[in-house]
Amino acid sequence: MQIGKKIKNLRLKKGLTQEELGERTDLSKGYISQLERDLSSPSLETFFHILEVLGCTPNSFFNEEEREQKVVYSEEEQTGFTDEERGYHIQWLVPESNEKEMEPIHLLLQEKGEFKKFEPSLSETFAYVLRGRIAVRLGKHVYHAKAGEAIYFHASDEHQIVNDDTGPSELLLVATESYL
Repeated sequence: MQIGKKIKNLRLKKGLTQEELGERTDLSKGYISQLERDLSSPSLETFFHILEVLGCTPNSFFNEEEREQKVVYSEEEQTGFTDEERGYHIQWLVPESNEKEMEPIHLLLQEKGEFKKFEPSLSETFAYVLRGRIAVRLGKHVYHAKAGEAIYFHASDEHQIVNDDTGPSELLLVATESYL
């Protein structure tokens, strides 16, 4: 069992950064990073405190019963996070998608909204603009896409998606594992 990966998934579902989880557990961001990469093992007391902050019981954390493959996901199963300061709302369309190779999300950017910046990675990103117009900052280049257009790129440079319209913009985004 990859404990670190499960902790990371729980943290992301709660919409917390490593720094925020560290602040809530009195641990450093670096230590949280080491835990998530399975480079360090927490004491039982620390582990239980992390689970408590993440809203997970030890029983549900370790429950790995084999179950039938889930194929259809209802709206009630989706989780979301709103960053009012940066002007975006992200909706994770598939629970535990960050444990899978692809992570589909619905992203709504308010006027002048900016999704967070991402460091270069090995991930690939596909997006379909549902409404509005967005700009993709990829390294030193900026690409624009409007409703009905698709985007596809390798995340080998620092990148960010921002709203490039006078009203809200909305897109469906699917990224491989190391994106979000």
